[in-house]
Amino acid sequence: MRKVSHHEPITVSGDPDGTGPMQMHDAGAVNHDAGDSQSMGDRGDAAAFKNIQNDRDSVPLDDLPPPSAVEPPLPTQYLDEDGNPLSKNQAKKLRKKLEWESKREDRKVIRKEKVTAKRERRRAARQAEAEPGTGDNNQAQNTQQPKKTPPQRAVQLPVTFLVDCDFDNLMRDNERISLASQITRCYSDNKNSLFRAHLAICSFGGKLRERFDGILGHYTGWRGVRFLDEDFVKAAEAATGWMTMHSSAEDGPTGQKGEEGGELKGVFSKYAAIPDSEKSRLKAEGEIVYLTSDSPHTLTELKPYSTYIIGGLVDKNREKGICYKRARAAAELCEDKGTTTNIKTAKLPIGEYLEMSSRKVLATNHVNEIMLKWLECGDWGEAFMQVIPKRKGGQLKDQGAGEKGGEVESDGTQVGHGRKVEAGGEVDGDEATAVAESGNIA
Repeated sequence: MRKVSHHEPITVSGDPDGTGPMQMHDAGAVNHDAGDSQSMGDRGDAAAFKNIQNDRDSVPLDDLPPPSAVEPPLPTQYLDEDGNPLSKNQAKKLRKKLEWESKREDRKVIRKEKVTAKRERRRAARQAEAEPGTGDNNQAQNTQQPKKTPPQRAVQLPVTFLVDCDFDNLMRDNERISLASQITRCYSDNKNSLFRAHLAICSFGGKLRERFDGILGHYTGWRGVRFLDEDFVKAAEAATGWMTMHSSAEDGPTGQKGEEGGELKGVFSKYAAIPDSEKSRLKAEGEIVYLTSDSPHTLTELKPYSTYIIGGLVDKNREKGICYKRARAAAELCEDKGTTTNIKTAKLPIGEYLEMSSRKVLATNHVNEIMLKWLECGDWGEAFMQVIPKRKGGQLKDQGAGEKGGEVESDGTQVGHGRKVEAGGEVDGDEATAVAESGNIA
């Protein structure tokens, strides 16, 4: 018999008039009965769940829908061209690209605001200089300022630099972006050079052209550069025509020599005084040279009415010797066809002028800029020093340690004649040779 605690309430029930038997109810006993009812309910739920699970297991697998019908589809921007899901890294890159594209208009607005603010600052500075001053300021303004030397007129020379871009299928997306930047730099360097060359981009197509048409759409307004669909052989043949266009005083509409094709000035001035018969022979002897480090021939000078081809390839040096093989195959094909086109190969004379300490890669725009510098000074060593990045390290051979008493800086770099020599390019074996066929400089 269960004892009743004095803490538990006891209720008394009976007839209203008090005649019936009285009964005591224990609250604890009532709660105990409620607990038994609850446990019975739990056992009922477990049995019902087990029945549902048995019913589900009894469904044949063939009747179940495929996972693709149940899972939510991925967004279309996270699928490749074949409809397969992208990896996490690829999806992340694509997401960043879409974010960058979505903010294009905002960047344009910011650039315009910066340009406007810069113009306002210049205008305010000119007004401040024009206002008359007093005292010391007036005296300082009356002091004669040295006159700025007027910029020299850029001279067009009869020589062509041709960038061969027929390597689109060998490059990754990021490498095509690098090549597009290098082509842009080639255009900028040639436009700002004192002595300009004819610049042409051949085999211009594929995804490289898609990038120019999309991101770099302003290239259609570039002046002094040609974008051609033809390969480098046909483009080089066409270059012979535009280099000799209006190349004499009687041919030019304004009476100036080389208005279109180019003038024999600068490093080419030594050819200006030769007879007309010799000039005709010089035009006919114009060369077509494909620059590649694998060539057994070394380029000693640039010649007028000649075309120099630079391989437009950024491949981190994966495709070794591809430009040399491409040039030799084209030369053999021209010989088989019996054409007069003679394609030669050569390498820049880095090994003759620079001492290199490691194997480096020279970018396409660096090859272009080195030849532009040579057109200005006629010295390969000076051209190499002005163009090749400092981080590549190196020095001219006639400025080696111990020869001219060069000093050594704290970082161990040898300095000769009071200036640090820069170097770069690709070193082919024991001899440093220029790579015109590949190369993004990382």
